[in-house]
Amino acid sequence: MSTSRPARIPQHVAIIMDGNGRWAKQRGMPRLEGHRRGVETVRTVVDTARELGIRYLTLYAFSAENWKRPGEEVSGLMGLLDFFLKRELNNLIKEKVRLRTIGRIEALPENVRRELDRVKAATQHFTEWNLVLALNYGAQTEAVDAARAYAEAVRDGRENPAEASWEKFRRYLYTAEIPEPDLLIRTSGELRLSNFLMLQLAYAELVFTPTLWPDFGRADLVAACEEYARRERRYGATTEQIQTGRA
Repeated sequence: MSTSRPARIPQHVAIIMDGNGRWAKQRGMPRLEGHRRGVETVRTVVDTARELGIRYLTLYAFSAENWKRPGEEVSGLMGLLDFFLKRELNNLIKEKVRLRTIGRIEALPENVRRELDRVKAATQHFTEWNLVLALNYGAQTEAVDAARAYAEAVRDGRENPAEASWEKFRRYLYTAEIPEPDLLIRTSGELRLSNFLMLQLAYAELVFTPTLWPDFGRADLVAACEEYARRERRYGATTEQIQTGRA
């Protein structure tokens, strides 16, 4: 597996971090230990993304459906998130990485919201590198929230439905200030999007790897970016149009 810098780097990489539970089960450990090891992987991936020149890294950290998990596991995940934010604040500032969030953040525990607000405020002036955490996120709830906000804008005369377009509607998504992903990576071998950025991934390249998230490292991210670099992104045009510049 190559560890060199790929020829073409995606601006925005989104990752479904899957496999923590299976990683722990294979080793006879509690599921929460898999999540702890997964937190360490986040640090490696954030560092590697910055090294490669990936300006936006979005991590699916906690889905809107994850509340269905056992209460002990949910509490453990919230505790790990709080720990991660406290531990990483100085690193984010040192590396000039801005923390952003997408999702229904207001439903998270108060201590986690408070820590998120603190880290986001401390890093909001950074512009080159962005770490986006999807928390209590679901693409379907995002679409509902965006449609509601757009409908309110129409009601208030701020939008004209006769002039509706994707570019106008996307301003009401959680990701309004974030470019759409160029590359989606899902670990653990599962082949589905799991309600993640379904509108924004319309033209993203998809890479699925059997590697479980706690084992995902620098070489794995480089390999995914190399696969991305080998693909031709046509956005509905033909290869000939791309090659001749007529797309």
